[in-house]
Amino acid sequence: MMHNYPTFVLLATLLILVPGPDYILLTKNTIAGGQVSGFKTLLGCLSALVIHTTFAVVGLSAILVKSAVLFTTIKWVGAAYLVYLGIKALFQKDVAETTEQKKGNLYLQGLLTNLLNPKVAVFFLTFLPQFVTTDGNWLDFSTLGLTYVFLTGFIFSGYVLSLNKVKNVMQNPKVKLVINKISGIFLLGFGVKLMTESN
Repeated sequence: MMHNYPTFVLLATLLILVPGPDYILLTKNTIAGGQVSGFKTLLGCLSALVIHTTFAVVGLSAILVKSAVLFTTIKWVGAAYLVYLGIKALFQKDVAETTEQKKGNLYLQGLLTNLLNPKVAVFFLTFLPQFVTTDGNWLDFSTLGLTYVFLTGFIFSGYVLSLNKVKNVMQNPKVKLVINKISGIFLLGFGVKLMTESN
């Protein structure tokens, strides 16, 4: 049975508002390609959260957390992917052209950035149980997990729409390129941070 559901919604909302790789990807892709690109990225992020929720419900996330080798492997793969995205953005010379080429990969960027982050799995295993009593079942965990997914979708959708409005005053290719490179630096930083954090 769930308890303190309003508190869960409030805390989850605050956690979602904390800047992370998702915000950087959404910013980079929306400024470069508009709200369609932003929503493709967002859909990938939400898909990964649904998968993490499923893993937490069936117990696969617990296996990940308990296995040092598996946890470290996924952490390094996820960190390497962030570093790859960061370096690619830093050396990108034509934002408009490469955005057109990469539009099919935007969903995958959002998906892999979240799916390969073991800290998300740890979050679901440590945060959700605090709002479920000892006799809670899979339905309670699913409800909390999907609530988090819904809140993420709602907040990030608003962010994408806001960015799309700002994008109209940032049509200068040089401005887009600067934003892209700044995003690359942040993605690179998040990747390095994930690599150097202890398990």
